[in-house]
Amino acid sequence: MTREYAPPASETGPPLSGSVLAEAAVVFTVVLSIHAAVWDRYSWCAVALAVQAFYVQYKWDRLLQQGSAVFQFRMSANSGLLPASMVMPLLGLVMKERCQSVGNPYFERFGIVVAATGMAVALFSSVLALGITRPVPTNTCVIAGLAGGVIIYIMKHSLTVGEVIEVLEVLLIFVYLNMILLYLLPRCFTPGEALLVLGGISFMLNQLIKRSLTVVEGQGDPVDFFLLVVVVGMVLMGIFFSTLFVFMDSGTWASSIFFHLMTCVLGLGVVLPWLHRLIRKNPLLWLLQFLFQTETRIYLLVYWSLLATLACLVVLYQNAKRSSSESKKHQAPTVARKYFHFIVVAAYTPGIISDRALLYVAATVCLAVFIFLEYVRYFRIKPLGHTLRSLLSLFLDERDSGPLILTHIYLLLGMSLPIWLIPRPCTQKGSLGGARALVPYAGVLAVGVGDTVASILGSTMGEIYWPGTKKTFEGTMTSIFAQIISVALILIFDSGVDLNYSYAWILGSISIVSLLEAYTTQIDNLLLPLYLLILLMA
Repeated sequence: MTREYAPPASETGPPLSGSVLAEAAVVFTVVLSIHAAVWDRYSWCAVALAVQAFYVQYKWDRLLQQGSAVFQFRMSANSGLLPASMVMPLLGLVMKERCQSVGNPYFERFGIVVAATGMAVALFSSVLALGITRPVPTNTCVIAGLAGGVIIYIMKHSLTVGEVIEVLEVLLIFVYLNMILLYLLPRCFTPGEALLVLGGISFMLNQLIKRSLTVVEGQGDPVDFFLLVVVVGMVLMGIFFSTLFVFMDSGTWASSIFFHLMTCVLGLGVVLPWLHRLIRKNPLLWLLQFLFQTETRIYLLVYWSLLATLACLVVLYQNAKRSSSESKKHQAPTVARKYFHFIVVAAYTPGIISDRALLYVAATVCLAVFIFLEYVRYFRIKPLGHTLRSLLSLFLDERDSGPLILTHIYLLLGMSLPIWLIPRPCTQKGSLGGARALVPYAGVLAVGVGDTVASILGSTMGEIYWPGTKKTFEGTMTSIFAQIISVALILIFDSGVDLNYSYAWILGSISIVSLLEAYTTQIDNLLLPLYLLILLMA
């Protein structure tokens, strides 16, 4: 009898689903588009990284299915390694290209460091997946090794010694944050989401340390320092209280009082002095002066306060409906959850048109408030902890499978990242012409308009489903159409936007991101604005 050859178990497994392949095709389309626009040795590195990430993602998916991953990840999605791995490298490439075209060598090198850091973090995630797969997947290791070798060789001859050290510092911080946060927060992230979120936090922490050690008076924008200090401070505060409440019951009044006192101590004794060292001004006086500097800013602040009140009323109204419902498991419908998308569109659009610097700072303050309230809810801090748990549980979906509720924070990040990530020194003198003029609106278009319309119309009117997904063809098409209408409205109301006949690129970018929304199982509020930003910036 003849015996048929059976390939090793590590090289076999369930076939890739159509939705995963379609998602990969969309990501490769973006990578090749950026490669064609940039076309240098760094873009070749991005192509090599995408190839190895595609192969390694399959191994991560198998680890998740078998429950063999080191940490507990979110199970209602695939690993998402490919789309997450490409965000930082592609963002660095388009940032480098934009700053090079306007003759800003400092931010050109900064873009290269961002790209190299993203590649290093992605390669580490790949090595982790391959290292815990048994038996060792030989073919995938060869592909990942070749791609990694090419990337390391090119970057070795492109980065200065200081830049190499900076990349390694970020990688070290990323490793430690992975071990700490993924242990403390099981089932909150997929591997791709962890790579994206923790990679960004690691980079920000390293930038803050670097700027704190080399601070020069008059150098740097205070609003940038404000963002760095707030984000890093809130993350470190969360790690501190998570460690502390391992040994204490966080739900008692004594613990709650201690929490509020320590928050004041950390804020007044660490965060504010740290910010004062960077901006060389009293942070509270600077913030008050900044917020109320002009009459327009006062009007915007009043308007945003009214919208915040409206959002709170929506939460209370939906919970009142749940109380009157016979079913105790009543959940808010999709349309109700999308009310918040409409509210943030109404909040961000006037800010982008009228005062982007104020929107930058206000979004940072709002992020700090959201994270603080999530700490209060998660630790059951009195007097609001249990109330917040009850109110927000109405808006949970399958993506909130861990102890944290992150979807509203992701929504805020998705709207704010296009504002925060624009290299402002490289956008002066009218350099943001053509499709690049829409970069600040990437979050409004992708999440505020596109994702909202696709979700509402797709769930109510859609009949033709994309293969392997719950998303509909009708939802995607109406999403594209709605974003095109929104671009037309932006042209009418924002006199600073001049598209210079780059309509084909804009239509292609919107269509590609809408297809990514249809096929991805990652947090679309975070992923879609970043990909649209990258395409528009290119």
